Amino acid sequence: MFRYEIIIYWSEEDGFYVAEVPELPGCMADGATYEDALRNAETVIAEWIEAAKGMGRDIPVPKGKLNYA
Repeated sequence: MFRYEIIIYWSEEDGFYVAEVPELPGCMADGATYEDALRNAETVIAEWIEAAKGMGRDIPVPKGKLNYA
């Protein structure tokens, strides 16, 4: 389980729930339900970390709850 904050909201424009991971630039997912968006976000977090490691990039340490949300 990852400890990165995930912000989930409904996108009227897209017709899906959107899950953003602010600490991992560009890391986001969507889903037809809140639960789908969360599950998909967990998958893309793992993929984001794997890709960053493969490119030799630093992996941000999870900060937990952000001060701006």
